Amino acid sequence: MKLIKLSAIDSTNLFLKNLAENTLLENSTVVMAENQTAGRGQMHTVWKSEPGKNLTFSVFERLDQLSVAEQRYLNYAAALSVWECLEELGVANVQIKWPNDIMAGHAKICGLLVENTLKGTDVVATVIGIGLNVNQSFKEITSFKATSLVDVLEQEFPLEMVLRTWYTSFEKYMAYLNNRDYDLLESRYLKVLYKKNVPSMFKTAENELFLGKIVGVSTAGKLRVELADETHRDFGIKEISFA
Repeated sequence: MKLIKLSAIDSTNLFLKNLAENTLLENSTVVMAENQTAGRGQMHTVWKSEPGKNLTFSVFERLDQLSVAEQRYLNYAAALSVWECLEELGVANVQIKWPNDIMAGHAKICGLLVENTLKGTDVVATVIGIGLNVNQSFKEITSFKATSLVDVLEQEFPLEMVLRTWYTSFEKYMAYLNNRDYDLLESRYLKVLYKKNVPSMFKTAENELFLGKIVGVSTAGKLRVELADETHRDFGIKEISFA
């Protein structure tokens, strides 16, 4: 891991993407910011973090022989690396909320943003942005369900130590990806998928409410939900949420 530390930046993903366009970057180049002023989540949502309290970083990877049709396995590897890191640190009941949020119990502890560079039908490089709540407490915040390592484990952690714990897992899961161990990645991801096979109320982007249960992820990377009549329906990002 080649680590670049910044005191402040608008977005580590944007910084690293711009750097990759103008420089021949080493694999596993990581940009870590003490203060990220315009962090982004899926579909351009905003992610904010208290300066110096959390891990806000992005990693660059060049990929070989990963087709666009297989890019969901990259998402699996990225999410599983954070899931395993939190398990290693002692967080209980860690699950992955499709596509790339990491939950501790029923509260979000981490979000990921995977942005790929495509060439023809292949994914040739990726920048993975990770925002992990570490030493910022969310116990007094009631507007949304979030948590952190300090909330869950009642102790603070050196940020770089957590980063290096994550990187050990990331190396492993990227090796699975590069070795095309796709069945292993998918089975591990589905095993810890949040609310899989649990009857739940959902809401579509059109505010349609319905009862269903998550049964998996489609080959296109969409969330597969079994409806009350036992038929299946696939949903893309922002097309569905828990009611």
